[in-house]
Amino acid sequence: MAVEGKDDHSSPLDTPMEVLDGGDAISNLHSELKSLKLRVKELEMENASLLAQISNCHCQKLEKSLSQIVVSNNNSENEERKSGDVELRSNKNSDIQGGIKPIHKIRTRRQERVKKGYMKSLHNYPQRYVALKMMYFGKRLNGFSCEGENPTVESELFEALVTTRLLVVDKSESQYSRCGRTDKGVSSVGQVIALLLRSKLKHTGEHENCKPTQAMYDKEIDYVRVLNRALPNDIRVIGWCPVPSDFHARFSCLSREYKYLFWSTNLDTLSMQKAGTKFVGEHDFRNFCKMDAVNVHHYMRNIIAFDISSCDERSRDSQLWAMTIKGSAFLWHQVRCMVAVLFMIGEGLESPSVIDELLDTNKIPRKPQYVMATELPLVLQSCKFKDLNFICSPDAEQGLMEHLTNEFKTYKLQAAIFLEALLNCSSTNDRGPSVYGKKKATHIPLISRPTEPSYDERLAKHKSRTKS
Repeated sequence: MAVEGKDDHSSPLDTPMEVLDGGDAISNLHSELKSLKLRVKELEMENASLLAQISNCHCQKLEKSLSQIVVSNNNSENEERKSGDVELRSNKNSDIQGGIKPIHKIRTRRQERVKKGYMKSLHNYPQRYVALKMMYFGKRLNGFSCEGENPTVESELFEALVTTRLLVVDKSESQYSRCGRTDKGVSSVGQVIALLLRSKLKHTGEHENCKPTQAMYDKEIDYVRVLNRALPNDIRVIGWCPVPSDFHARFSCLSREYKYLFWSTNLDTLSMQKAGTKFVGEHDFRNFCKMDAVNVHHYMRNIIAFDISSCDERSRDSQLWAMTIKGSAFLWHQVRCMVAVLFMIGEGLESPSVIDELLDTNKIPRKPQYVMATELPLVLQSCKFKDLNFICSPDAEQGLMEHLTNEFKTYKLQAAIFLEALLNCSSTNDRGPSVYGKKKATHIPLISRPTEPSYDERLAKHKSRTKS
């Protein structure tokens, strides 16, 4: 309570009524009432001004109902008004008698982002058409295409693209294309895809440049490093390259090279090499594929090169070898069917001349029934394009090398464990050969085996189904 005679800037309401006589008390009450009416009028004007400001605000999260301005006493004259992400506050030094000074807007983090343009739609970000070179280990994956059961390479890749916000449009609008569609279990160290990705560069002319300068690379997003942080351990991006708008990962590809790894135990690799060279050239490979008569009507394919070579890996008395097959394009399961027949030749079950017979579709129009080679040792080695130079930043390359080295060591340790088990089993069988010998299946020559329906028969069956 204020003491009479002391100047503490107290309001009339703080003056003790007992010290005032009747006339003075009434006069002071009238004066106070007049002052409060004036104050209410000022607050109404200020409220109208604030409503006008807020109606012009473009923030997305404004509340429909606005909280009232809180007026404190003359010792703490702060007015606050909040609406969603907007906060308005009066000047602390405002004087009641002189009126409230203009209220200053306190910008929140969201407002600052809106002001600077960071909250604009992803569709408005600069984009560039990019080719990505990828590797993946197929054992865990159900093929490359997302049409298969998850996980697939594409499902994991697009999940990473969304996580990293590199994909600024839907997949259907991203001009996405892939060079090859590998099957379940098949691996690759050179798969290539192309699609539109977010870019740092704002000049569209730079996006069309297929041979940018090093400075442009340095200014651009490090796609390899960013994506590899979000991808699982068995999938990695190993390079990127800007491509022109008419580029297509499948149709712009000049050639594809596959490698099939195998152990040479009891295999005649010389006969396999001799037979494999018969594939070179343009041939009808309908007897070396899984036929899709509905979608594929042309089975001529050009094999550019074939080779069998040994690798720097041994397991006891067996050497690791690789068949390298290079072609302009391949049919569904073509490589695995070719390898299966070559294995029969390597085992001495078929003559190399069987390749010539199977390639002659006039003589053998229907594919003999045989089991194709297993998928795990098949690797899409490389995809060749004109004027594509994939790059990887030093930081991304170092991280990639460290990751692949660690994965290699991990699988080597697993192989060492299986080798220990194999040696342990060998030591327990020193008493001699097992009496439970497995009877070897009798081989039926390919030419004498039951055959699958021909292309014409498959197509006629499909047409009859569609008519009915």
